[in-house]
Amino acid sequence: MATIRDAARTAIAIFAGESGGGSGVLISPDGYALTNFHVVQPAGVAMQCGLSDGSLHDAVLVGLDPTGDVALIKLVGEGEFPSAELADSDRVEVGDFCFAAGNPFLLATDFSPSISAGIVSGVHRYQFPAGTILEYTDCLQVDAAINPGNSGGGLFDAAGRLIGVNGRASFEKRGRVNVGVGYAISSNQLRNFLGCLKAGRLVDHATLGATVATAEDGRVVVSDILEASDAYRRGLRYDDEIVSLAGRPIRTVNAFKNILGTLPAGWRVPLSYRRSGRRFDILVRLGAVHAAAELAAIVAGRNPNDGGRQPPPDGPPAPGPGKQESRGPETAREQSLPEAVRGLYESRVGFVNHHFNTLALDRLALKLAAEGLWRGRSGPWVISGRLAAGGRFRIELSDQRASIDLPTGTTSLDATGELDANPNPPGSGGLLAALVLWRRLLLEGPKPLGRTTYWGQAPLDPAAWTGAEPPPLGDRLESAVAGVEARFMLASDGTITNLELWPTPDADPCEVRFSFPAAGGGSLPSGVPGAIEVLHGDQAFASFLIDEASFGSLAAGDAP
Repeated sequence: MATIRDAARTAIAIFAGESGGGSGVLISPDGYALTNFHVVQPAGVAMQCGLSDGSLHDAVLVGLDPTGDVALIKLVGEGEFPSAELADSDRVEVGDFCFAAGNPFLLATDFSPSISAGIVSGVHRYQFPAGTILEYTDCLQVDAAINPGNSGGGLFDAAGRLIGVNGRASFEKRGRVNVGVGYAISSNQLRNFLGCLKAGRLVDHATLGATVATAEDGRVVVSDILEASDAYRRGLRYDDEIVSLAGRPIRTVNAFKNILGTLPAGWRVPLSYRRSGRRFDILVRLGAVHAAAELAAIVAGRNPNDGGRQPPPDGPPAPGPGKQESRGPETAREQSLPEAVRGLYESRVGFVNHHFNTLALDRLALKLAAEGLWRGRSGPWVISGRLAAGGRFRIELSDQRASIDLPTGTTSLDATGELDANPNPPGSGGLLAALVLWRRLLLEGPKPLGRTTYWGQAPLDPAAWTGAEPPPLGDRLESAVAGVEARFMLASDGTITNLELWPTPDADPCEVRFSFPAAGGGSLPSGVPGAIEVLHGDQAFASFLIDEASFGSLAAGDAP
């Protein structure tokens, strides 16, 4: 009873005016809460939420995952909110005790949630879209009563940890009456999408660019594949057997759909396949299920083929293909918002709520600026050392020029022009251009770099993803500058661990991986990489082992 009382404090009753409402669950002390997309869609940008203590709070929409039926909102209020801890849903087993907290039939006029208890009836269930885009993958099946109004509320384990968000139930054909079969979006799927939702984005689910089928001998094999997909570029072909995806084994088509459905579009994940008895292990970049305009039209309640008409003014902003627009004066939607949330919403093409993307960029800028080594070091940077394959190298980076000396010769780049015109050194895919942007980001921060946005979170090291534990996630920045597209991965301390640069969008990027010596090890200052590994597509270009580095007037042996 004490566990249920504590969990009930995290439950929220969501009211969408005349459009009804539903439930939600608080997941952080600063007021972020998860619910269903179909709960908040009628409310638009702003809604009201009641807590079990009787308090009523304004809330603002932050991010949307329409395909997964997930929405992130933020409550407004002073002090800390009670919040639920996300559990590892892969550890949930059939027969485990569970309970749901929510607002069925909107009965909670005093905001005190209803509790229904039961057991987990099934795990790794797949629910087809059934005429909508809402696809429940790898979800939990429970016999705890899930009725209309429970949507978006939390599903908890015996310790009061959040194992899922309730969203779908099977009802009698003649009425919406619970029959003991409810479904919850797993906490691990929610965790995968949470960083992207906090970026204020409209998030899509992943596709491999290939379909699978069951062969006569029971193997799961590729039945079709797009030649434009990254999986095809990495070597996957028709009739290859899929062995594992994202560290989890694939034994059925259902398992493949389940795993793929828990991943955001844009993640890079490990995939293993078998051909003629030989196993291949690759990393693939996952595409999006929907085109950006198609997804935006669906969210706005429009036909995707209606010629691109604008959504009604009270709906969520319609994200476009990712191109930003100027801020401009307040829109009619912003002016009509409650005063409490008006400062928490910014309309911009490509986002559900750009205000939260700005907050994330500011947070990362502070992390990058916290390392005093880079401050004011606008003079030439010089990095030198040994190549793992033998020989010496020297890299020089400045505001005007970048150059690299290798045993094969010297190449340079004009750092003041378009960076896509010269992907030097040859075979690297654009290493010098990538290092120019790396230097600019460290010196100036993300905002002056170019058209830079916070993408969300993604695995820091996809190659190390085993599936036994959720992968460590890092922050990802995306920037379009000087004719190139760049992605930066940052660890929790603000260290840049990985950089990908695309001189042309339909080719493999130049990938630069930075590794750092252990604290107190080596002669390099803290924050300076000890090695740089460069890859282009499936080919390793070079591994640079750094012996010396200087940044303006600061030598590597001096104190930062």
